[in-house]
Amino acid sequence: MPPLTITENAPLAHYTTLGVGGPARHLVEAVSEEQALEALDRASSEGWPVFILGSGSNVLFADAGFPGLVLRIATRGIVAGDSNRLTAAAGEEWDAFVRLSVRRELAGIECLSGIPGTVGATPIQNVGAYGEEVGDTIRSVRVLDRKDGTIRDLSNPDCGFRYRSSVFCTSERERYVILAVTFELEPEGLPSVTYPDLESFFSGRAAPPSPWEVRQAVLLIRQSKGMLLDPTDPESRTAGSFFKNPVISEETLRDTEAAARRLGLLAESQGLPGFKTAAGDYKIPAAWLIERTGIKKGFSTGHVSISSRHALAIVTRPGGTAAEVLEFAQQVRGRVQSVFGIALELEPVCVGF
Repeated sequence: MPPLTITENAPLAHYTTLGVGGPARHLVEAVSEEQALEALDRASSEGWPVFILGSGSNVLFADAGFPGLVLRIATRGIVAGDSNRLTAAAGEEWDAFVRLSVRRELAGIECLSGIPGTVGATPIQNVGAYGEEVGDTIRSVRVLDRKDGTIRDLSNPDCGFRYRSSVFCTSERERYVILAVTFELEPEGLPSVTYPDLESFFSGRAAPPSPWEVRQAVLLIRQSKGMLLDPTDPESRTAGSFFKNPVISEETLRDTEAAARRLGLLAESQGLPGFKTAAGDYKIPAAWLIERTGIKKGFSTGHVSISSRHALAIVTRPGGTAAEVLEFAQQVRGRVQSVFGIALELEPVCVGF
């Protein structure tokens, strides 16, 4: 195992897709489980606070940076178990893992193509898109328990997956470091095409699409919305969707529809877009709410703007700061709250504010 290297005052803007944020007092890129454990032991002995980082695609660091150790998990490796089971190290690139599963004709995560980040980051917020969530296919998560330094496997129920949530970002937020994830997929399974964008893409064809065809469709759709990372595209300085789609009760749905009709945003015959969840609540598109407040695609303040292609994405420009991003996001949230009475939740993890 190579010796542990600790970088001092590492600029965190270089490690995030938003490209903002101050320095980490200490930074370690762990290429093995042993290095991760050694780095955590060092932080414990020195009394440093710790933040676990993947690819930096869903995090906003404050301009003051982070005063302790940022541990970047950079482990690699994919192991095939049974015909439908794959285990990937936490540092593996997520989209490359999806591509591999689809090429093996395994269905279950093809709709999650094009999402930036690492495999280890996906269970934390139960990453989902176009009708799929990782929690539907995760069999177990290999973790380092910071309470006692042991390594163990958590079963799917142990992870407490809910919409954009799990124990890793709620009740056990500081406890576990994710080391690897095991997925149980469907060999030659039928892909999911229940999301409106995909239904429209494949409308009119008799035979169901293959997982590979669904992956290609998702990539095209995400590209059209500016939701694929592209270093040549200035609108790629983003954390993807900055706001979660709100899940509301039926009563709140009716109140929101009434408010929209009073403001002339909905006809009497129209309902709020969205769909009913298995729990009986309603998930409605945050992008619809944002645009109906008058905040259109491309709206900007200072060095920060709404993407010209997708109302959920906040884009930074060179010279922008983390404070500008957060202030801009709060402005958007405030507009939605004042018009519809709904408080949007932020998707990225905000560190140091």
